[in-house]
Amino acid sequence: MLKHNRTIIHVEVKDTHEHFYFGSAAAMFEDSRVKNLLKIKYQTFRTKHVSAENPFENEYVIVRKGNLNTIDHAALEELL
Repeated sequence: MLKHNRTIIHVEVKDTHEHFYFGSAAAMFEDSRVKNLLKIKYQTFRTKHVSAENPFENEYVIVRKGNLNTIDHAALEELL
């Protein structure tokens, strides 16, 4: 019943331990707080092939990409 079709980008700021979550890399680059800490351009970030096993890291942030687990509501309704 779980669906794994939603991407989530997790950004951890090293010095403040703040955490930010985005639905895409493009959305992450729209947030000026995060964009300024990444220190690379969007096109360059896309070439990094970020994943849970292969995070992007610099001196300011750690960026991980994963899947957000959601419920398949249509399948859930069929069971009820």
